[in-house]
Amino acid sequence: MPATLKLTHKAIGVEIRRGTFDVVIDGERVGSIEMNDTIEIPIEAGHHTLRVRNGRNLSRTLTFEVGEGQVVAFRCTGKRFLPIFLVSFVVPRLALSLRPE
Repeated sequence: MPATLKLTHKAIGVEIRRGTFDVVIDGERVGSIEMNDTIEIPIEAGHHTLRVRNGRNLSRTLTFEVGEGQVVAFRCTGKRFLPIFLVSFVVPRLALSLRPE
């Protein structure tokens, strides 16, 4: 029985970077997620990396471990605090936020 990655794209308030985010697992694009949407992606049990991207804008890469039949959940958004938002124009990997739920 495969494991499941559940990813939600949601922000509270105004989100300036609103576009569709590409979902990248273990370095390969596996799908995309729209604003205010949740997707579930079947994955193999084991160690994985996760990142979301929108053009040159990226999230940091998160690593996670998932067991057989488990569900691992993350939330992504383009909303950032003003200082981080401004720095993200120079350091694109700070542009999007990705965190476990």
